[in-house]
Amino acid sequence: MADTERSHPETVTVEISGSKEDARLVFQALRSCFATDRGADEEPQQLHETRPMVWLGTYDVADAREQGCPPVHLQASVQADVQGGYWAVDRFRTTLDSMFTVQETCTASGDQERDLHLRLESR
Repeated sequence: MADTERSHPETVTVEISGSKEDARLVFQALRSCFATDRGADEEPQQLHETRPMVWLGTYDVADAREQGCPPVHLQASVQADVQGGYWAVDRFRTTLDSMFTVQETCTASGDQERDLHLRLESR
């Protein structure tokens, strides 16, 4: 197998809903653990005062930076929807467990992908 070929998908997509500040803290923590499409200067924007917001990020879990993933203190719980290949989602979930108290509220498994609906709270 060539170096550029992968034996399994290594990215996960994460949707965060909750307060703008808590979403920022989650994305900041995840950026310290994984390569991401979110820039260091990107902050979640609240575009409407009363409508709920959902923020999205994609993370490459192939080279997880285990040492840079400390527990995160959130003001309130946030909802996280995680989608990706089985291996990537499992690796991502293990990292989330090290940073947050994680409650799995729903899961769906397909042929190639797994979806998790999680509640993240401070440890």
